[in-house]
Amino acid sequence: MRKLTQIAMMATALLAAPAFAEMKIAVLNYQMALLESDAAKKYAVEAEKKFGPELSKLKGLESSAKSIQDKLIKGEGKLSAADQQKLEHEFKQKARDFQFQSKELNEAKAISDREMLSKLKPKLDQAVEEVLKKGGYDIVLERGAVVDVKPQHDITRNVIERMNQLAR
Repeated sequence: MRKLTQIAMMATALLAAPAFAEMKIAVLNYQMALLESDAAKKYAVEAEKKFGPELSKLKGLESSAKSIQDKLIKGEGKLSAADQQKLEHEFKQKARDFQFQSKELNEAKAISDREMLSKLKPKLDQAVEEVLKKGGYDIVLERGAVVDVKPQHDITRNVIERMNQLAR
């Protein structure tokens, strides 16, 4: 029975080989096409300007909390109970502030990213469709699903170029 199954599989593969030889196959890294577009790069710069000051505040808060933590560690056994308690309270407050502000920043950035994606996705989809139509591809595979591919079969650059043209 096992031999019969193997023979049937080999026969199927041999019959299908000519069909695959005639097919035009391409590979696309969809995420790279989106992130490497001019519009996405412009958004990254704008987001850095928009969220940079808040990120700096967070880093300052983190640094301040770390400084307090270091004082607590170095002063262990040397500080009075009141000073120890005051520093612990201060550290906890900084940690809470950091968590709250970090969560707020992450949420604002996520909303902004989703808005950008909703604007860029239709252009990306249109660029992909036009490149596929122009190339006459029968099958397009996501780059992550492919172990290796020859550069001439990767259409990611073509999609990026087309998307950049559409955005102008």
